[in-house]
Amino acid sequence: MNDPADQWVLNPVTGDYELRLNHSGGNTPRSTVPPAQRGPSDAPRRSPSESSSRNSSEGTPRRSAEVPRQGGRRSANGSRGQQRPAPGDTGHGRRKRKAPKSRGKKALLWTGGVMAFVLVGVSAGGYWLYQRLNGNISTVDIGDAGNKDVITANAPLNILIIGTDKRTGKGNGGYGDKNSVGHADTNILFHLSEDRTNATAMSIPRDLITNIPECTAKQEDGSDKTIPGLKHVRFNRSLGEAGRNPGCTMKTVEELTGVKVDHFMMVDFNAVKTLSTAVGGVKICLDHAVDDPKSHLKLPAGENTVMGEDALAYVRTRHAYANESDLDRIKGQQQFLGSMIRQAKSDDTLTSPTKLFKLADAATKALTVDEPIGDVKKLSTLAKEITKTDTKNITFVTMPVIDNPDEPTPVTVVPHPTKAEELFQMLREDTSLTEVAAQKKKAKSKQDALLKGTKAAPADVRVDVYNGGEVAGGAQQTVVWLQNTKGILKSTNKANAPKKIARTTLEYAPNQADQARALAEMMGLPGSAMKPGTTDAEGLEAMVLTLGADFKEAGKSITGPKKIDIPKSSAESAGCSK
Repeated sequence: MNDPADQWVLNPVTGDYELRLNHSGGNTPRSTVPPAQRGPSDAPRRSPSESSSRNSSEGTPRRSAEVPRQGGRRSANGSRGQQRPAPGDTGHGRRKRKAPKSRGKKALLWTGGVMAFVLVGVSAGGYWLYQRLNGNISTVDIGDAGNKDVITANAPLNILIIGTDKRTGKGNGGYGDKNSVGHADTNILFHLSEDRTNATAMSIPRDLITNIPECTAKQEDGSDKTIPGLKHVRFNRSLGEAGRNPGCTMKTVEELTGVKVDHFMMVDFNAVKTLSTAVGGVKICLDHAVDDPKSHLKLPAGENTVMGEDALAYVRTRHAYANESDLDRIKGQQQFLGSMIRQAKSDDTLTSPTKLFKLADAATKALTVDEPIGDVKKLSTLAKEITKTDTKNITFVTMPVIDNPDEPTPVTVVPHPTKAEELFQMLREDTSLTEVAAQKKKAKSKQDALLKGTKAAPADVRVDVYNGGEVAGGAQQTVVWLQNTKGILKSTNKANAPKKIARTTLEYAPNQADQARALAEMMGLPGSAMKPGTTDAEGLEAMVLTLGADFKEAGKSITGPKKIDIPKSSAESAGCSK
């Protein structure tokens, strides 16, 4: 029987891989379009408790029994599941594979395989593969946490990536506490900018002392359980204990950072082993030889390629590093993820249908996600958004922390008194940590030019003020200040904006440019706040000023985004762990 991956051939016209089946010599090729109904096997897997992990313990979610797959296996009632026609399938015979030359088809693996969904799962003739992969995914009902839509148009995207320490799967029982309920062991808040030009992956230490808010989690009998919050405990207790599910971890992140989390993706020990193997190994670098009996990592100094058990040992080790701390381990994990991204987007992976198939299969088996993104098609939508960001503009950073001052011998950490909130604010305001050099400079120059030119007299400035920021009564405060101190009597308080925004904006028509420049100068608006339209205003139409989270008080200049001094690295860079 043919390997399914070998039946995927690159279409040089569309740039997509398409399903092409072998046919005997002179026979008319059979269409790859299957019957027109979907069988029961394409539903994502989910446990009765809407669970999040593979085996239940103390109310911890688990993966349900295997779902039958297409192509020979039968459903529970003995009938074969039928398939929906694959869109755009031509039914032609098999073509010779040809490697693509364009780098535009390169996609980004950032959680371990969503890239394969884009290149394979939604390509022409891909519905057969969709059926097969869809049954791999586990989902969790997280109640009122998160975003019920896959993405929100014209808005940033925030995804919490959770690595649980649950010891499920072959060969994992010997690692640490085999009875662990599955804590939030590795945590990365992945922030994708509204314009998709950059992303920030912020690691949150598991030993961070924080508050865990009250949350509601679905139980095995289908009932909802309200779990009381905890004060001043380790972050990793936000998952697993007392039946807390990933929705509780999402709410903990939101309370800590003020950033609304849209979705979560959770993986366990097996994911590291299978995904690293699927991409053909992950290159890492050590500046000294390592022999760590606790994580079972034994590697020589210099560059190494790890997969399977060695890959898991590498992301788990703490004792291989100078300080033997979780913060050092996080740096190693960031190096590992950056390297996996580079390997997954390499020509060696992208031009191999076999590798792509294995990667997609491994990724879907490894993932547990919230229900709104709980199938391949929805994950593909998510992945397409992420692939818009160049790898070099993805920044890895660790939440700034200090040793816990309440402990004589610190073993936990607390947020840095100033830098942590500065970083959180940058995420809330959608500020890039990456210098997107040429593009940013060009955009800034163009925006700053909008501030230059003639300025209207205060009596001629008309503006409606909306409050989309955090300051209560900000719109009224601004109108009073404009009228009483700047002479702009034609300013009106329009109360709250339809939604909260990160940065203040001033929208105006081309024939209001002189008014906009005058108002910007009075309020100290940066060029980035200027939003010119394309159609002239008619009659006495007013400009629209919407105050954002960067507005602090009337009369205080609103500055552009600032940079903070914290260690960071790019997904494109490589370094050696110390």
